[in-house]
Amino acid sequence: MSKVVSVDRKAYIITGPTSGIGRATAFELAKHGTVVLAGRDRVKLSKLQKAIEQKGGRAVPVVCDLADLASVQRASAEIIALDLPIAGLLNNAGIMQMRPTRNALGRDMTFVTNHLGPFALTETIVPHLPDGANVVFIVSAVEDPERKPAVAAGFRGGRYISAEASARGEWEPGGAKRPGFDAYATSKQAILAAAIAFARETSRLHFIAVEPGLNLTTGLGGGDAGAFVRFLQRSIIPLLVPLLMPFIKILSTPKRAARVITKILMDASGPTGVYYDEGGHPMQGSPLVRDPKFQDRVVAETRALLSTIPS
Repeated sequence: MSKVVSVDRKAYIITGPTSGIGRATAFELAKHGTVVLAGRDRVKLSKLQKAIEQKGGRAVPVVCDLADLASVQRASAEIIALDLPIAGLLNNAGIMQMRPTRNALGRDMTFVTNHLGPFALTETIVPHLPDGANVVFIVSAVEDPERKPAVAAGFRGGRYISAEASARGEWEPGGAKRPGFDAYATSKQAILAAAIAFARETSRLHFIAVEPGLNLTTGLGGGDAGAFVRFLQRSIIPLLVPLLMPFIKILSTPKRAARVITKILMDASGPTGVYYDEGGHPMQGSPLVRDPKFQDRVVAETRALLSTIPS
């Protein structure tokens, strides 16, 4: 069994830890403390826990389905009951669907998973975090309608009307040809706006957003990706990405993203309300997401919507 360096008593919560960037970050964080693995699949969580422990780390699995707010509440209570010295929360889990689907309550799955779920988890965990703890949100620059690589890929930016409309799968007209693109961009716009608003609301903690770069091997589309696309993600793309990274700035890999995210999550002296790019450098979101009035509206509407959803 190999030893892990610099393990201390701190603990870090990470959502979506069983694949892609989340899995790489879970292993990176395990070098520095206990990792609370919050994910949907109990079997995958158990396997990941064992893999981390085989490397000398410590992990605690907690079943949490961000698309099910009742599951989020149960997971939050379980995490709090662990009574661990939590030093950070990483809201990593996310989905992007080509064809929008709905959860059991008829809500748009992308918006619930990428915005409502992380928002609710954060609101529940924040009161139990010590002063100076970091709360990090993995977001996406596709929320910006002026982002050239995103526009070239077919995105047209976030199309936010209201939290209620987004939950119904309704977006501002004039968006992308693929409905799933509008859902994804809007969900990421909403959670980015919320992260910045949280930073203004709660000064004792650090709220940070990170754009992890274009990670072509993560399989973000999940079941929407065809067999050929999944083959490319597993076998061909991993070989090409390292060769292309020096020429395409936004390209990244799960391992590189994990190192950047871990460094930010562990930096107790870092600033709050900052949005970082794939290299860990400050960047700006769209003009709309930088507007405090919009940020506050997203937060107020989200809280109002969450108060009406059974948990």
